Amino acid sequence: MALRPLAEIERIAGTHHGGADALEALLPQPASETDLVRILDPQWLSTLSRCVFSAGFNWKVVQSKWPCFEAAFHGFDPGPCSMMTDEEIEAAAQAGGIPHMAKALSVRENAVLFRELSDGAGSAAQFFAQSPSSDFAGLLTFLKKRGNRLGGTTPQYFLRSMGVDGYVLTEDVVKALIREGVVDKAPTSAKALSATQDAFNIWAKESGRPLMAISRLLALSVG
Repeated sequence: MALRPLAEIERIAGTHHGGADALEALLPQPASETDLVRILDPQWLSTLSRCVFSAGFNWKVVQSKWPCFEAAFHGFDPGPCSMMTDEEIEAAAQAGGIPHMAKALSVRENAVLFRELSDGAGSAAQFFAQSPSSDFAGLLTFLKKRGNRLGGTTPQYFLRSMGVDGYVLTEDVVKALIREGVVDKAPTSAKALSATQDAFNIWAKESGRPLMAISRLLALSVG
């Protein structure tokens, strides 16, 4: 795949955002593997659930109500959450102040997934920390297939907020990928997602930058 060098994309982004030094301050960095493995499973499930509830909703409202959800959903401990009945989940959603039953049910389904991850890898943190950024698309596909309501950018925002290296396919990132000839529209097919991953891997190898920084550079290069 012939791509414009990332250094040229950085230069374009810098012209929009105050030069190289100002640009550097805008780039996110992933957490270390050591820091990731210290995060307990309830925090992973809580953050994922908050991203699910925030999708298509005012995130400030969700944020303000989240302490109520934490209490109603057993602190998002995957064990108890995975065994909640429909009635208990409905009551928890009501107590949290956002009675969206489909999203509330996703807490139980994703808790089951997190228990499986813990059984296989020792903890959810170990699983995510050991997932290679070079196959971030594969991780997203896994979460979409095995989790609940984990399509689109929801898992991308979840993983970034936890410090896992990867990209977020925002509107501006997609515009940049189209401009660079990586895809011709928002990548959703397996072929387009593979091409997207290949492009990020090339830029990462060339620059030594993490995927999340490359993702942000692409977005900033749009304007």
